[in-house]
Amino acid sequence: MKQFRSMAYPYVFWINVMIVVPMLMIVMYAFTQKGNDVVTFRLTLDNFIYFFSDPIFVSVLKNSLVIAVVTTVICIFLGYPMAYLISQASDRWKVILVLLITVPMWINMLVRTYAWVGILQENGIINNLLGLMGIGLVKLLNTDFAVILGMVYNFIPFMILQIYTALSKMDPSYLEAASDLGANKVESFLRITLPLSLPGVLSGITLVFLPAVSSFFIPKLLGGGQYVLIGNVIESQFLISGNWNFGSAISLIMAVIIMISMYITKKVDREGQSKGGVR
Repeated sequence: MKQFRSMAYPYVFWINVMIVVPMLMIVMYAFTQKGNDVVTFRLTLDNFIYFFSDPIFVSVLKNSLVIAVVTTVICIFLGYPMAYLISQASDRWKVILVLLITVPMWINMLVRTYAWVGILQENGIINNLLGLMGIGLVKLLNTDFAVILGMVYNFIPFMILQIYTALSKMDPSYLEAASDLGANKVESFLRITLPLSLPGVLSGITLVFLPAVSSFFIPKLLGGGQYVLIGNVIESQFLISGNWNFGSAISLIMAVIIMISMYITKKVDREGQSKGGVR
């Protein structure tokens, strides 16, 4: 037992250095302000008061949450049918389809997003195709559509894989029993398949919503800097303005929002499991 504990020490050290210490520094900066002396700090809530008292920052936070929710909903409606089709395919096609979903994830997300800039720009592939069909140029880049499209494209694999994992673990005897009891395919799906796949849906929601609400380079590239989300504000405070205290306060606010969303999804998941899942 002691040998196994000693093997965990490097991971504990890594977690403390890379996660715990940076989070403690963010908390320290968020609740402090530099004094007249560069070295001295004073405890304050001014950073949080300034954020919530400024309608611009509140509006940016609201827009970030709205876009993250829209992205998550689209990923659910697109990802669930794809995951269901993969789960119903033969073993050979399951491997091929899962590979097709995961291969793009091997490429850096920044590179994949840059590819969409070339596709959506005025002389890009889509506008060239529209021109061949006699349709004029359509402004696709630097719009809400482009930002949401980029987020859905980058994050939908997480939704598909989570739902597929939940569906693949489902016992097919449940569906056979439902069929023997006279349930049609729609009733079997609504009463058995959907409830049993909800843990995968909730896990997918977590994996999509969390990065979507804090993303900063997708709106910068596909929104042309016109669509500022909360991730862009945090980036500008750290890298451009140099106001680490205010940037840390915004980061801490986002961390609280993320923890609340994770708590809600876990609570819904536990309630669904306590009710038995299958009705």
